[in-house]
Amino acid sequence: MNPMNKKLAGVAIVAAALLQGTAVQAASGTVAFLMPDQASTRYEEHDFPGFKAEMEKLCQDCTVIYQNADADVARQQQQFNSVLTQGAKVIVLDPVDSSAAASLVALAQSQGVKVIAYDRPIPDKTADYYVSFDNEGIGKAIAESLVRHLEEQGISPEAGGLLQINGSPTDAAAGLIKDGIHAGIATGKYETLAEFDTPDWAPPKAQEWASGQITRFGDQIVGIVAANDGTGGGAIAALKAAGVDPLPPVTGNDATIAALQLIIAGDQYNTISKPSEIVAAAAAKVAVQFLNGETPEAKTTLYETPSELFVPAVVTRENLKEEIIDMGIQTAEELCTGRYAEGCKELGIQ
Repeated sequence: MNPMNKKLAGVAIVAAALLQGTAVQAASGTVAFLMPDQASTRYEEHDFPGFKAEMEKLCQDCTVIYQNADADVARQQQQFNSVLTQGAKVIVLDPVDSSAAASLVALAQSQGVKVIAYDRPIPDKTADYYVSFDNEGIGKAIAESLVRHLEEQGISPEAGGLLQINGSPTDAAAGLIKDGIHAGIATGKYETLAEFDTPDWAPPKAQEWASGQITRFGDQIVGIVAANDGTGGGAIAALKAAGVDPLPPVTGNDATIAALQLIIAGDQYNTISKPSEIVAAAAAKVAVQFLNGETPEAKTTLYETPSELFVPAVVTRENLKEEIIDMGIQTAEELCTGRYAEGCKELGIQ
């Protein structure tokens, strides 16, 4: 079995209970899966494969169109118009710009096309459904985990404070994560030295900002709360370039291979394991229900939109083997390469 199949098999174990009773075949239809950027590898490696696999299971005669806007709002609008022209009856949309996406939702709905907001909500226009992880919960969890770690290490709040690196200011999900981070930091007594919204979630921009803050605050930085693995990786690169040793703990989110390796090496403190295949499969289930003329059940409501939000797990060195390897999300062969082999031995990953 190849590594991707192993991952999907492992995730299927987690998702099976969530998806029981959903294998009702739709007659046919075209469904579009429109993702926002390539700064994160998750869309090609996890989200789309998971969505495609579940669509093939639930609707063998359906056509699935995949597009990625590469962080370009205009390109996503063109892609959206294109899939409408191609006859898409359901569009799963992870927006580059959550505000700009409101007009896309209105356009689709005016033509009787259902829109499933995916990962990032669309606050200004009610989509037909929203599927995601609990983004505010993610922000709170990574920040609270870091604060607790600092307290356990005996780091006094008087020794310094935290840097906060948020996601894109045009991404409503980033805003939810940001709110959660504020709540998580508030569980401790560490002040926030400075805060930054990272345009397009771009790691180089996070690195550039972090570099300036390292020059400004020096060893007053006792921790960095970064909203995802890309921005966290940028912060770690800035710390290393500045010769900071030892590194303060840095958070992340997405459990990318690069971030998991940084955790194994001790360079990154935590990340969030959110196997995107679970959310992608749920989106496929909702899409097929719409094609069949059914009304999907709302597990909760966000921005007046019927929603399903999944709760992910925080990953540190202490539980990486259990949450990542044992769950089949990644393999030892993928993570334990080169300089990471020794860390894997320490963690019992083989």
